[in-house]
Amino acid sequence: MADTGESFIREPAILKFAEQVKFAETYGFSGSQGLTILEGQRLMPKDRPSKTIYLFMHPSSTLHLLPMPVALANTGLHVLCAASRYPKNDSALIMEKVAIDMGAWVRWAREQCGYEKVVLVGWSGGGSLSLFYQAQAEQPTITQTPAGDEVDLTRAGLQPADGIIFIAAHLSRAETLTEWMDPSVLNENNPDERDPALDIYSPECPNQPPFPKSFVASFRAAQVARNRRITAWCQEVLETLRKRGGAEVERAFCVHRTMCDPRWIDVTVDPNDRKPNWCYLGDPRVANSAPAGLGRYSSLRSWLSQWSYDLSNARGPQNAARIRRTPVIQIENSADDAVPAPHNPIIHAALATPDKEHVRIKGATHYYVGQPEQLAKCIETVLDWSTRKKLLA
Repeated sequence: MADTGESFIREPAILKFAEQVKFAETYGFSGSQGLTILEGQRLMPKDRPSKTIYLFMHPSSTLHLLPMPVALANTGLHVLCAASRYPKNDSALIMEKVAIDMGAWVRWAREQCGYEKVVLVGWSGGGSLSLFYQAQAEQPTITQTPAGDEVDLTRAGLQPADGIIFIAAHLSRAETLTEWMDPSVLNENNPDERDPALDIYSPECPNQPPFPKSFVASFRAAQVARNRRITAWCQEVLETLRKRGGAEVERAFCVHRTMCDPRWIDVTVDPNDRKPNWCYLGDPRVANSAPAGLGRYSSLRSWLSQWSYDLSNARGPQNAARIRRTPVIQIENSADDAVPAPHNPIIHAALATPDKEHVRIKGATHYYVGQPEQLAKCIETVLDWSTRKKLLA
């Protein structure tokens, strides 16, 4: 095998637990046979035992190849990159079930692997997930999803983590998608029907950068209105299916044009050090209609749980306000081309815990690709904070 330059061992981790579901929401063996199967990787430095593990988890991604967890493991820390039951496919994702999956990983790390400290590293979409999980672990309240399906987190036995690192992370999937939805779309079944006054990627749009604050405000209001129209439609269809009875209990649909934000083509809107005409998926004009766009495919239930601006239980500020005793550090990347600049201050203000810190890394992008100095600064920040908070011996 080729030398990867890694100074740690990659150990596969697989968790299985029984769960009866009313219908299969994911394709394949896992879920359809009464079993939920979770896969992950534990990155363990050679001959470096530890009582602390850093748990990376994202609602729908696998993170074991990203620069940050690899760099932490190369530094000598034990890292767990844990996937939910929805790896690389969020079309049917239910956030309440993802919280249960994270709870299974926290319990496994403590009870099966013997770690005394578990620190959640919430990178990108994992940030709001970490806040959601910790809020429900400290003060469990949720017994059902926004669609009314039973998912009882009050009886899930969620164990609180010992600390949270909120890094390059946004408010939540619901709030962030809303800020990226193309409000010019007038017909969800035909994305070519658009309001020209809001179609900012079109050269024919009468509103062009730099955008006045009044236009940005009306643009944001139209984005929220579009999210609410889809939410209302999902609720209506679900109610129709319930009343009708029969075999059809869920429906999938496509959400067109979901990567549209004035920030990406006008750096004066919520400025940071990001480059213009660019987002983390490349050219935003292309990403807006590409198949890999955020929230492009969804089920009715997933929309309500994951993407609904008003109904999702995983919104960052409301969960930050429920975290009262856990130490939290926010690491903001000043050139982040995914996370909007206002999001970290909003989370910081919402956090109820008095033990909260905020660090800004100058010039760092979302992924740290080709940025060894910024990545090293991030690792240094994690080590310093972990030591001061007695999370790392």
